[in-house]
Amino acid sequence: MLKKRSFTIARHRTSVALEPEFWSALERIAAARGLPLARLVAGIDAGKRGGLASALRVYVLAAPDGGGAQKNGPRGAKPVRPKSGENV
Repeated sequence: MLKKRSFTIARHRTSVALEPEFWSALERIAAARGLPLARLVAGIDAGKRGGLASALRVYVLAAPDGGGAQKNGPRGAKPVRPKSGENV
């Protein structure tokens, strides 16, 4: 079953439906990078060539950790934040 979420991207409201497993993976990736989920989604949207749902799925599958990042990193580790203007 698909789970639908809504985001505001570039001042436009949009909804995306994905399988819960993809949402979980995106949340883990965002947390590992110290980003809110909405910012991660906006970054992926900025670089997409097709539909947003497909771009999110491909992003998860192409992630170095396959979206399997731990929710909590090593103690004392600081999240890696993208540089200004850098796509996430």
